[in-house]
Amino acid sequence: MMLAVSLFDGWRDMTEFLSAKHIDGKVLDHLGLIAATIERLELVDKIDVRLPVSANKGARVSMGKRVASMILNGLGFIDDRLYMFPEFLRNKPVDRLLGKGLRAEHFNDDMLGRALDAIYEYGTTKLFTEIAFDVGIKEGLLGRSAHFDTTTLSVYGVYEEEEPVSLTNNKISITHGFSKAHRPDLKQMVVNLATTGAACFPVWMEAHSGNASDKKVMIEAAEKMQNFCQKLKEAPDFLYVGDSAMYESCIKSDAEMKWLSRVPETINLAKDLVRLNDDAFIWKELENGYKICSVESAYGKIKQRWLVVHSEQAFARESKTLDKNIVCENTAMTKTLWHLQNQAFKCEDDARDAGKIAVKKLKYHSVEFDISVVPKHHQKGRPKKDAKTALQYFITGTLTREEDKIAICRRAKGRFILATNELDKSTLQDEDMLYEYKGQAKTESGFRFIKGNAFEVSSVFLKKPERIEALVMVMTLCLMVYSFAQHHLRVALIKANENVPNQLKKPTQNPSMAWIYRMFHGIQLLYIKQKSIVQELVINLTEVLERIIRYFGKHAEHIYGLS
Repeated sequence: MMLAVSLFDGWRDMTEFLSAKHIDGKVLDHLGLIAATIERLELVDKIDVRLPVSANKGARVSMGKRVASMILNGLGFIDDRLYMFPEFLRNKPVDRLLGKGLRAEHFNDDMLGRALDAIYEYGTTKLFTEIAFDVGIKEGLLGRSAHFDTTTLSVYGVYEEEEPVSLTNNKISITHGFSKAHRPDLKQMVVNLATTGAACFPVWMEAHSGNASDKKVMIEAAEKMQNFCQKLKEAPDFLYVGDSAMYESCIKSDAEMKWLSRVPETINLAKDLVRLNDDAFIWKELENGYKICSVESAYGKIKQRWLVVHSEQAFARESKTLDKNIVCENTAMTKTLWHLQNQAFKCEDDARDAGKIAVKKLKYHSVEFDISVVPKHHQKGRPKKDAKTALQYFITGTLTREEDKIAICRRAKGRFILATNELDKSTLQDEDMLYEYKGQAKTESGFRFIKGNAFEVSSVFLKKPERIEALVMVMTLCLMVYSFAQHHLRVALIKANENVPNQLKKPTQNPSMAWIYRMFHGIQLLYIKQKSIVQELVINLTEVLERIIRYFGKHAEHIYGLS
C-alpha cells in the first residue's frame, strides 16, 4: 500500500512539472536548413562588411542579421503568401536561427526599412553582384555561360510618376508598361536576372522602370557584368546567353564579348531559312529527338554562326496546333462567305472590295469569287412594262485549301535558329550551342520562384520605389539560398549513393527544395522549464529528416539538436 502511495505521489509531481506554464514551444520547421545555408554562404558577414552599423548609436542588430531575417521570412512560407514583419518571428526560435541574445521584437518594421534604405544607398546591383561572385567562386558554382532574362513585377498602391532617368537621377520609375503578368491596369517594375551553372545560381540582378525595354536592358547588363568580371581574376570569361529580344542589340553592340541568342522569327532571312525543304540541310542527329545544322551568316554585317535546330517533339506539337488552326480558319471563312453571299451590293466594285476584305487574313486557304447581277423592282407584284428597275450585285465564293502554303508553314514547325559570334567550334561546338541555350529555362524558373504565391513580391506594397528595389534584391538573395541548398543536397545524395522519398513516396536523388521544406513541416522546439533549469528539445524528427539535416553541416545539426 505504501508503494502505491509513493507511485501516486511521483505521478502527481510529474503532472505538476509538465503543466502548460512549464512548457513553451516554437515553430522550427525548415527554417534551420535556411539558417544553416545562410551561415554556409557567409551572407551575414559579407553584408556586414559592406553595410556596417554603429553599436554606439544603439544598433542591436547588424545589417547582415536584418537581411538574414528577411531571407528567413521570404523562404519561411511554402503554402502561404508572404507577409512582412513583425508577426513572422513571433513564434520562431530567433536565438537559434539568428544568434544568441536576439529576440523577435528586435526585428521591427522601422529597423528593416532602414536596412532596405542602406541596401539601396550602397547599390542593389553592386551589393548583390559582389556577394554572388564571392559565393560563386568559393563554392565553384560559376558555369561557362550567363543566362539573362527579364520579367515584370506588378505593384499595388498609388505611386507618383518619377522623373525621367538621367545621369543625376538613377531612381526607377514605378509606371505602366508592357505587362508580362497580363495586368496592364497595374503599375510595375522590370527585373533583369542572370543565372549560371548547374545550380541555376543567380549572379546578376537589376531593377528597372516599368516601361524599360528588354532589348536595351539585357545587353547593357551583359556589358556591365563583363566589365565587372574583367576585374576579377577568378571569374570566367562568360558566354552571355539571351532570348530573341537580345539578338538585335548583340548585333549592334560594340562590346567585345561572346554571346548566344535566338534569332527572331521576324527577320526575313531566318524566316526563309527555317522554311526550306529538309534535304536543303546537312543534319546532325542528337539525342531526345533533336537535329542541328550549322550555317555561316553575316546578318547585320557581323560574322556569326547560325544553328538551325529541329525538334521532333516540338514538330509534333506545333503540327497538331497547325491542323487545328486550319480547321478553325475553314469554319470561320465558311460562315463569312455565307453571310457575304446573302448581302446585296449596289455596284460590282463594292462587292469585290467586300470579298477582298473577307479574305485578307487568310493563311491556309484561298477564295475564288463570282459576281452575279440581279434586277430589283421598286414595287411588289408583277412589274409593269415601263416600271423602273435597279441592279443588285451578289458575290459567291469557293473556298479552297492551299496545300503548298500549308506545306511551307509545316516545314517551319519545330525549327528555330540560334546565333553566336563565337566562330571557333573548338571553343563552342554546335551541339553545345543548343545545350547552353536550353539553360535559359533555368533563369525563367528563377522568375517563377520569385513571383510565386510563396513570395507575393509581385504585389509589394512599399511606398518608396527605392525600398521596392532593395526588397527585390533581398528576394533574389532568397533565390540564391534556395538554389544553393537544392544543388548542395542533390550533390550530397549522389556522392553518398543515398536518396530521399519524393511526393509519391518513391526514392529520388533529385528532390526539389520546396518538397524538402514541406517534409520539415511540424518540427517544433520545446522549452521544458523546471525551476532554474530549461531543457530544449526538438520533436517530430524522423530518420530521413535527420539524414537531410546532417547534409547541411554542423550548424544545422546544432539548430535541430543533433550535436
